[in-house]
Amino acid sequence: MPINAGFKFGKAEQKYREAKTDEEELAALEEMLRTAPSHKGSEKFRGDMRLKIKKLKESITKSKKRNKGKKGIKKEDMQAIIIGLTNSGKSSILKSLTNANPKIASYGFTTTEPEIGTLNYEGCNIQIIDLPPIASESFDHGIVNNADLLLIVIEKIHEIDSILDIIKNKMAKKIIIFNKIDLYDEQTKRKIGETLKTKKYNFVLTSTLTDEGIKELKEKIFKSFCIIRIYTRQPGKKEDNVPMVMKPGSTLEQLAEKILNGYSKKVKYAKIFGPSAKFLGQKVGLKHVLKDKDIAEFYTK
Repeated sequence: MPINAGFKFGKAEQKYREAKTDEEELAALEEMLRTAPSHKGSEKFRGDMRLKIKKLKESITKSKKRNKGKKGIKKEDMQAIIIGLTNSGKSSILKSLTNANPKIASYGFTTTEPEIGTLNYEGCNIQIIDLPPIASESFDHGIVNNADLLLIVIEKIHEIDSILDIIKNKMAKKIIIFNKIDLYDEQTKRKIGETLKTKKYNFVLTSTLTDEGIKELKEKIFKSFCIIRIYTRQPGKKEDNVPMVMKPGSTLEQLAEKILNGYSKKVKYAKIFGPSAKFLGQKVGLKHVLKDKDIAEFYTK
């Protein structure tokens, strides 16, 4: 902070520290420049600020040009983003987790655009997106900033800090995936695991060659989401195989609206079979609070 900087500058500087996107950073920097003291002692500081703003504007412009014409990715109820350095085995992790068949090669920067796959776990479909390597021009910070869960693929422990430094999304849950663990003996594996435990990381040691850790990783991914699963069915028929994913505490009215906007107005009552029902087929209203693995039947007016 420059000498004699006022309250407005301090507030703008705080916004800069908390910025999650390049655009937010730019707005905060421009505000800092406007509110910075203007005297001889601050000339160098103001010059550095202008240079930083110029570089950030150029970076944003390049990013927009790269993304122009790209098809947007619709975020599903459960979404995890795979990130990491080149050749860390991200694409192999995607293939092991999902139905995707990405290009896998021994040379770097094989992934040039986001690859999408679906992990089906306990009846739920989880969208998994493998992004190009962090150093790639195609790396999409926007997707990362909007993520609920980040799967950080590494080959060495020291890579973690360098990857976390570029992630502005501090709210996302994170799983460290120490990949290619088949290259190490049992003693070294234990040491790696103990080091990651000491650093209090949520982690899995994996190998896509031997499938070591893949089952554990799937479970960790699923348990990272705070959701309940609600099955629906038409009266007298079998319930849907794929559940509706809802937030804990959701009501039947919210479930009906998720099925179809405005549908709740057509519902007269519902019957519940499952954990939230006092007895099988309990007749309830739209304010009824649902629990995981409930089955709901709607009866319309």
